[in-house]
Amino acid sequence: MFGYTVPAYQRLSPLDLAKYRRYYCEGCHQLRDGFGLLGTATVNFDMTFNTILLAGVTGEALEFEGTKRRICVLDSPKADSDLMRKMAAYTLILTKWELFDDETDKPSMKVKAISAALGKAMEKAVKEFPEYDDMVGKGFQDLRRLELDGCKDARRMGTTFGKGLTGALKDFAGDHACEDLDILFEELSAAVYIMDALDDLDDDYMDGTYNPFLPDEGYVNARSFVNANLYRLSETVSATVGSLQSRYSKVRPKMSGNVSLCDNIVYYGIPESAKRVLTGDTTAKASVKNVLSNRKERMSRGARGVEQTADVQLVGLAPGRGADASAVEGAVLAAPWPVPPACGIRGRGARLRDARPDVPLVTAQPARPAFAVALVRHGCT
Repeated sequence: MFGYTVPAYQRLSPLDLAKYRRYYCEGCHQLRDGFGLLGTATVNFDMTFNTILLAGVTGEALEFEGTKRRICVLDSPKADSDLMRKMAAYTLILTKWELFDDETDKPSMKVKAISAALGKAMEKAVKEFPEYDDMVGKGFQDLRRLELDGCKDARRMGTTFGKGLTGALKDFAGDHACEDLDILFEELSAAVYIMDALDDLDDDYMDGTYNPFLPDEGYVNARSFVNANLYRLSETVSATVGSLQSRYSKVRPKMSGNVSLCDNIVYYGIPESAKRVLTGDTTAKASVKNVLSNRKERMSRGARGVEQTADVQLVGLAPGRGADASAVEGAVLAAPWPVPPACGIRGRGARLRDARPDVPLVTAQPARPAFAVALVRHGCT
């Protein structure tokens, strides 16, 4: 899983956490059902948020049964929803153009292999919705022209990119489409573009590929660059996130559902992603290439080498204290959903003595006195 449009999990109510999981898993099910098992590799946080927001705006797919299977990727879709079927196709169309852009920037066997693996799924999506393919393709072409012109205005780059992506989303909204919703999606795309560009500074410098933030000379590394330009970069990020939030506040009264979940993502989750990018606490995987190639690692303070952060409750662990697995041997995981196998942990109710002792656990204040909430890093397949 990858993307920047993530919830602030520690602020989610149990109901919203379960709802978010339903939408995320349903996106995966729709991809598998419509485009095959390999298509599920493209499921991501950003498209999940788009689905949740549009469901709230249109009133479609607000209630559907969640998956109950342990290996849920094999489950069938639970929502009979045109919105979610279109979003699955749109996800693959975006992936097609992202891979094309990567191949244009720096041809590689890795990108060719990924394109070949996803080729049939992407071709099917394009065949079903050629108009969406044309819209997204034009957006990437407009972005490419700015790159060739050497544009250094990251916000302009992001909003230009966003304009190319909103056509399909406007169609998804149907009669509920409006200017505020269009600009919201433009600003969301701009925010993702800007955070991705900041995350990619070192990679783009080493690869010799375009990045609007890279200086013409004197670049050493991302950390030094961000530290030296923190106020300017923060201003760019804040302007984009602030505009996104402003437009969302105008769309919000028209929503018929998913309001509290969208509030969490817009007002807490996205700003936290931006903060992590600026402070170097995390490198979020923002493309399917990074996920399949393991090019980047998502990092978290006190934990390394994982794909997702899951909120779990540790029975008997003192709140507010950090501890590694060996220090809390015998504690029981009570995760909001089953934890995939990683580091020796085998799911809900697993004993932490089975975990690798070199994987630290970072605890926060408890939701209620009897428990401590911890962030356990684990892989997700």
